[in-house]
Amino acid sequence: MTSKRRTFLAGLAATTTTLTGARTWAQSFPSKPVRFIVPFAAGGNADVTARLVGEGMSRKFGQLVVVDNRPGAGGVVGQELVLQAPADGYTMVISAFGPLYVSPLMAGRPSMIPSFAPVGMLSTVPMIVVVPATSRFADWPALLAAAKAKPGTISLGHAGNGTPNHIDILRLQENEKVSFSVVPYRGSGVGLNDVLASQIDAYVDQLTSSLPHIQSGKLRAIVVIGEKRIPELPNVPTLAETGCTPFDGGTTLGIFVRTGTPQPVIAALNAAMVTALDDATVKQRLVELGASVRPSTPEAFAAALKIEEAGIGDLAKKGLLKPE
Repeated sequence: MTSKRRTFLAGLAATTTTLTGARTWAQSFPSKPVRFIVPFAAGGNADVTARLVGEGMSRKFGQLVVVDNRPGAGGVVGQELVLQAPADGYTMVISAFGPLYVSPLMAGRPSMIPSFAPVGMLSTVPMIVVVPATSRFADWPALLAAAKAKPGTISLGHAGNGTPNHIDILRLQENEKVSFSVVPYRGSGVGLNDVLASQIDAYVDQLTSSLPHIQSGKLRAIVVIGEKRIPELPNVPTLAETGCTPFDGGTTLGIFVRTGTPQPVIAALNAAMVTALDDATVKQRLVELGASVRPSTPEAFAAALKIEEAGIGDLAKKGLLKPE
């Protein structure tokens, strides 16, 4: 036997042994509790979603999925904990594009997306534009026309620089060639108080926090920043329906693990996640939170992240989104 052939066969045997070992490991996964990091404070949308899905995954695995809240730096603190853990699937994180890309960007740091492997999408909370119930603007086209007629005079608030709400305003201004008087707040609650009091003309907000005020008649939703109407607000048009350039401005949550995690383990996590999201109780609870359930494959999630990166990366290149 030639030396080249011996080398080839030895390499083939090593590869086969490695694949067999990885397959066996994945089949026994998980053999201990899984840590599920929430890089935000308890009680928020991401925390509630993680706890609901974590319980479902626990039932599927027959192992505990332990939620661990580690807020800080717009999600970066909790995400970095995942990168300090072994790439074995036993530490995962619930996150979104903003904390992985925008938060580091606003801090003058590189994107964290290459460091994480997507497991799958969980849900999307739609974004809407709301105005006071007594607003002089009957609809989105009327507000947009006023903003174009007198640039910088129509005030539009958001929950903080670098948030999805803020980015949606930047994209609206860029797409529609309009200039608002943009008002940043420290969180959604403060901004909602101002729009409820008619201190600002309009506010970009997640459906979750605005819906109670809409249902009570104190606010009106005038447009959905997305490609589909929202079941809870069937009469509110989308951007495309009002003649604007459409884009998905909602907040999509998903599960991530550290890059380098074996694919069979990611597949096992994804299967448990999908099973959890298919549970009627979990699904109903997420819908009650104003979220659209969106289970996906890791590949589909990765593709969605690339689309998001291209759109928001363009804002950064133009200097519209930059470190503070």
